[in-house]
Amino acid sequence: MGAGWRSEPTDGVHISVVPPKTVENLPWRMLPRSVRAIMVCCAVVAVATAVACGSATPPSAPSSSAPTAGPAKRRIVVLGDSLAVSPSKATAFPARLQTRLDAAYPGWVVTNESVGGDTTGDGVQRLERALPADTAILILELGANDGLRGTPIGTIEANLSSIIERTRARGVAILLCGMETPPLNGWNYTVNYHQLFPRLAARYDLPLVPFLLAGVALNPDLNGDDGIHPNAAGAQRIADTVWPHLEQLVVARSATARVKPTTTAPLPRPYKNCCARIGLTEAD
Repeated sequence: MGAGWRSEPTDGVHISVVPPKTVENLPWRMLPRSVRAIMVCCAVVAVATAVACGSATPPSAPSSSAPTAGPAKRRIVVLGDSLAVSPSKATAFPARLQTRLDAAYPGWVVTNESVGGDTTGDGVQRLERALPADTAILILELGANDGLRGTPIGTIEANLSSIIERTRARGVAILLCGMETPPLNGWNYTVNYHQLFPRLAARYDLPLVPFLLAGVALNPDLNGDDGIHPNAAGAQRIADTVWPHLEQLVVARSATARVKPTTTAPLPRPYKNCCARIGLTEAD
C-alpha cells in the first residue's frame, strides 16, 4: 500500500482510507475495491436523492399497518354438496360464515363452490376450477352423498386424499368437515365411515370439524320438510359449529401474511450491505 494509505477496521470491515488528492489522481482500476464500493454507493444515493427532489408527486404518508409480502390471500372457498347450499345459497352456512367474518375480520371473502348432489369424486373433478389463485383456506365439505350411496370407503378416502394433497400443493390451508352416515349399508360400513374423517385429519395434520351436522341431524326444528337438509336455523347452527375451527385458520393465515418491518441498521451497515451487493467481502 502506497504512502498516505492506511487501513482502519470498522465494525469488522477494513476500509482503506486514501488522501483526497491521491484518489483524484489515481485511475479507477487502481483504486482499492473498498474505495470503489464507497464511491458507487455515494453515486446511487445522489441519483436517488435527485429523483426524489424532482418528483412532482408528494410522498405518501407512511402506512400504519405492517408491510406485507404482496397482496394478502383472503379468500375462503367452500367445496361442498347440498348441505352447503341449503336452504338456499344466500342463507346456507357459508353465507352465515361471511357475516361473522365481516364483523370480526373484514376483508375476508367466502366463495361457495358447492353443488347439490356432489360426491367426493365430483370434488376431485371440480377442484381446479373451484380454487382461484387468491384462495387462502378451503373448507372441504364432501362425503355425505358417498355415504348414502354406499361408495367404498377406500374410494372416498382416495378422493378426499387427492383433494387435500392437490390443495396443499398450492399453499392453501384446509378445514376438513367430518360427517356420519346412517346404517343403510350395514353397521360395519357406518363404523368405517365414522373413522374415515379423523383418520384423514390425523394423516395430514388438518383441523377437523368432527361432525358438521352436530345438533342439526334428526332435529325437526333445524331441518326442512325432508328432514335431511338444514333450514335457515339449521344453517346458522352449522355455521356456529364451523366457526371456532375456521377462526383459528383465519387468525393463523392473517399472521403469516404479514412481514415484520425491518429496523434501521446502525452505521457502517449501509456500507457493508452495499459492498455485499456488488460482490465485495469483508476481507477485500
